[in-house]
Amino acid sequence: RDVSVAYAARVRGGVPVWEPLPVQYADYALWQRALLGEESDQGSVLARQMEYWRGTLAELPEELALPVDRARPAVASYEGGTVEFSVPAELDARLREVARAEGVTPFMVLQAALAVLLSRLGAGQDIPIGTPTDLSGDPTFAELLGRVRETSLGAFAHQDVPFERLVEELAPSRSMARHPLFQVMLSVQNNAEASLDLPGVQASPLSLDADAARFDLGFTLTESFAADGAPAGLAGTLTYAADLFDAPTVETLAQRFVRVLEAVLAAPDQPVTHAEVLADEELHRILNEWNATGRTVPTTTLTALFEAQVARTPQAVALAHETTELTYAETGARANRLAHLLAARGVRPEDRVAVLLERSNELVISLLAVLKAGGAYVPVDPEYPVDRIAYMVADSAPRVLLTSRACVERAGDTTDVEVLLLDELSTDGFDDTDLGVAADLGRSRPRGGAGRASPGRPGRGAAHLPEGDAERSGVPGCDVGRARADGPADGR
Repeated sequence: RDVSVAYAARVRGGVPVWEPLPVQYADYALWQRALLGEESDQGSVLARQMEYWRGTLAELPEELALPVDRARPAVASYEGGTVEFSVPAELDARLREVARAEGVTPFMVLQAALAVLLSRLGAGQDIPIGTPTDLSGDPTFAELLGRVRETSLGAFAHQDVPFERLVEELAPSRSMARHPLFQVMLSVQNNAEASLDLPGVQASPLSLDADAARFDLGFTLTESFAADGAPAGLAGTLTYAADLFDAPTVETLAQRFVRVLEAVLAAPDQPVTHAEVLADEELHRILNEWNATGRTVPTTTLTALFEAQVARTPQAVALAHETTELTYAETGARANRLAHLLAARGVRPEDRVAVLLERSNELVISLLAVLKAGGAYVPVDPEYPVDRIAYMVADSAPRVLLTSRACVERAGDTTDVEVLLLDELSTDGFDDTDLGVAADLGRSRPRGGAGRASPGRPGRGAAHLPEGDAERSGVPGCDVGRARADGPADGR
């Protein structure tokens, strides 16, 4: 306005006449200092508002987890890009209708919808977008709007503390890589657009910082209205940090924002987790294209797959625990000898064998041996409470308990089960060839399916695996690879 006044006056050959400003910025600074007072004074405005922000911003994530394309650099370059999007007039009208019904502003509706999107994309339940948005407990969108209204009104009532002072007092971890406290910004432009009125000259605004990104993501929406005052839609600009995002990713984010906004406005009484984030083509790609893993695999067993791998790569490392490594040939031979011993002790197809061992090569060999003998292993983690271990052993009624001297005392009463202590057991003299029992058992389709088990539930030797698992587990032409014997002792 001042430029327009000065230009018009000079064009006429005159001098611009300025009305003295009633208040200078220095006056405002003095007024603000007097208003806020000192933080040491517990009754001052500054002390009360600082206490409010300490509580409001407590336990917020220092960095919001966003679906970035690459890791954050140590120092932000602030280089950015922009993506344009729009909210159609019909959706804009619905937005204002919901805002009136829930007693909130259109800005609050947009903030809540953006928080839903970011939460659904993995950012958590506390979403700081200028002010915190709490999505815990899976609220409906109407309930979320109530939370946003309460938080926003509280922020307005405590807005006198300068942001720099807030950052200094709250002392978040300072980083040259990101903005402190929050990394996503939302703004709505609803003021009359500033214009230059220059006689004889046409002027249009030109942004000088279009390629600068102060935040990871900055959503800006500008209102527009038809001649009759009806909402004509929102023009959106999404500014992004080029350090983190590629343009196609941000275009998808903008589309998902409009999609989520449409979903929550269509059903504000539904939980926000019901809002659909993905487009139909994305759902089809995930559920159909990426999931098209069907293929013909041989009807076989886990033990047969293992024996085939032994034949292909006998000298490859099969097991590794701490400093000990065993080849496929060594692992197979030890499992076969133990399987023959178990068969000699009366283990028959479908008999249960409880395995109570620490994580070790012996644990894996024992599980394999049970399958080779035709049995079903019951994996028991020795780190479980003693009463739980005792219950699992008693409830599964195993024919044999495979354990060690260090673990047997945790098994409770073992009078009704034969106990074999592996560290005191010799398999010398037993055959190191495969029994073949599990292969025959696989053809009879035992109950239970795959050869892995949940805690306390028996695992059997049939192998019916998805394509990727089958390839990794030794289907002819594929390598099983090395297994680490330091995973969970319950077979998972």
